[in-house]
Parts: sequence; structure tokens; C-alpha cells
Amino acid sequence: MLSNKDYYEVLGVSRTASDDEIKKAYRKLALKYHPDRNQGNKEAEEKFKEISEAYAVLSDPEKRKTYDLRGQAGVRDAGFEGFANVDDIYNQFGDIFGDFFGRRYYASETAAEPGADLRTDITVTFIEAALGTEKELRFKKGTVCPTCRGTGAKGGAPPKVCPACGGSGHVVKRGAKAGGFFSVSSVCPKCHGSGRIVGAPCPTCGGAGATEKPVTIKLHVPPGTSDGDTLRLRGQGEPGVHGGPPGNLYITVHVLPHEYFTRSNSDIIYEAEVDFVTAALGGEIEVPTLTGHAKLKIPPGTQSGQMLRLRGQGIKPPRGKQGDMLVRLLITVPKKLTKRQEELLREFAAAR
Repeated sequence: MLSNKDYYEVLGVSRTASDDEIKKAYRKLALKYHPDRNQGNKEAEEKFKEISEAYAVLSDPEKRKTYDLRGQAGVRDAGFEGFANVDDIYNQFGDIFGDFFGRRYYASETAAEPGADLRTDITVTFIEAALGTEKELRFKKGTVCPTCRGTGAKGGAPPKVCPACGGSGHVVKRGAKAGGFFSVSSVCPKCHGSGRIVGAPCPTCGGAGATEKPVTIKLHVPPGTSDGDTLRLRGQGEPGVHGGPPGNLYITVHVLPHEYFTRSNSDIIYEAEVDFVTAALGGEIEVPTLTGHAKLKIPPGTQSGQMLRLRGQGIKPPRGKQGDMLVRLLITVPKKLTKRQEELLREFAAAR
């Protein structure tokens, strides 16, 4: 539940405060209201959550911009809902607390973590992007080791808590100032920050818990995809750490130019040549479309450059109505005329 108080007032800073000023104000208040200094004090705990909520918004450039424009409603619409408990705060601001609290704030580093996201590119034709298509992606990615099932240990034995850091991933040296409350922490040299160690490493993955292998994935390119669009395949990234979910795969789509079609939002544009007689008297021509051909009526007196519309012959986007096909007419004049054609044109010119 988000606080209704002004975040700047909560931290005691001006609306033009710099990032350093906001961080400094938060650290000062966090020391004052920290639960370890106010054990059993629910009021202090609520204040601690309130200042942490304010800092989470004002320390993030995008959230701060949204908050300045729309207040709490803006950050709520963006998906931020505050903190349910102090553990959520420790997990998010572990780097800050690690400077002056202790190793307990690094417990999240050994928890389940999502795998890394992967990115790749794919090229499709203009028609494939307009109408949608299915493509196969072939690439190499990390997968959970089938021998150790991701533990990294021989025989699939679960990793053990690092004895050097107690599973925190950090070793802490406490200072004498303020009764040992302040401390200096560094990455544990034994487990390299993981908080876990394995005995004999898995012979298949060498203790990594994952192996790389080629994979083939079917990708649906939806109708109306534009050049530069990014598609997401959930769970097709690298495997998670400590049992966490896999990351996602992001595919950037590149659309090849068409021989004679161009695109304008959901409309497609085509240039058609029309002889000057048909343009003057009217008639009908055949034009290509995304799915075949269509007849286009040419009204009498059509001028070169005039645009005619074939409704519903454009692109159908994922959301919204289907576009049209816009046909730009280019009037052509014959380079050679017969003697009779010249006579008729001269009669026409004299009769104007």
C-alpha cells in the first residue's frame, strides 16, 4: 500500500534535490528508524518502510519523473506498490545497508534468481511482416546440466553453505564506532559471493550447473510487425540460479524493403502507371495487393499523382482496424504515335 505523503517531505529534501542529496537523506533516516535500533517499535518500522518507499521512487530517474508528473497514482500505474515488509527493503537496498549494517542484508544473494535474458535478431520480408509468419530460431544457450540437475556438484548433491561467510556471500568486519553497529563488508573469497560451495564438481558442467547446447525455437511473427519491433519469448533465456526461473529471449525484427510496396502505419502505398487515355476517359486497371490482385476504377479526368484508396487492402495490426492500400497514379505518355493518333490529338487540341 503506497503512502499518501509527499515523498520529498518524507525524506526532508527539496523537489530539486540531487541524487546524492536524496541518498544522503535516506541513509540518515534509515539509521534512525532501522528495526535493529528500534526493536519492537512498530511505529519506527512503519516509518522505515515509508522512507524506503520514498527513496525507491526518488532514486529512480523514471519513477521520479512519473511521480513529479502524476504523484503516487503515476508510480502505482507503473507497477510500483511499495514494500510489504522490511525484508523486501533489505533485498532491494542491500548495497546501501551493507556499508553500515551487516551481512544479514546480503541473504537475498543466495536466494533463487532469474536467469539472464538473451537477445537476437531476425530478418523477414515485407509480406511476412505484414501478414504474419512462423520462423525457426537456431542458436546456442545455456541449459540446466542434466547430470547434476543444476547443482554444480558431482552426483547432483546440493551445495553446502559456505563456512567462511555463513551463506551470505560477504564477509564483514565490524568497526568500534557506535558500539560496532558500523561495518565494512567485502565479497567472500571462498565462495566468490554465491554463499554456497560444492564438494566435488560435476564432471559434465565443471561445477557451473549449466551446459551450452544448440536449440531450435519456433517464433510466431504477428501480422503488422514493423521494422525494429522487439518480440519476447518468456522463459527462453538462460537458466535461473539456485532454482530461479529462466530469463526471457528478446528478438528484434528487421523487415526487408519491398520491390514496390511501402508502408505508412497500417496503410500500404503502391505507385501504378496509367496511360493518358484511361486517365482522361476513365477505366479500370489491375493492381497487386498483399494477398493477390484487385481491380481499381479510374475516374475520368484523373491527374498524375492523384491517390486512390482500396479499403481493407492494407495491414491488419495486432490491435486496431485494418489499413487501406493507397494507389498513387502516374500518368504515362506514349513516346511514339502513329500518324492517325497524331491527327486525332491535333484535332483534340484544336477543339479545346
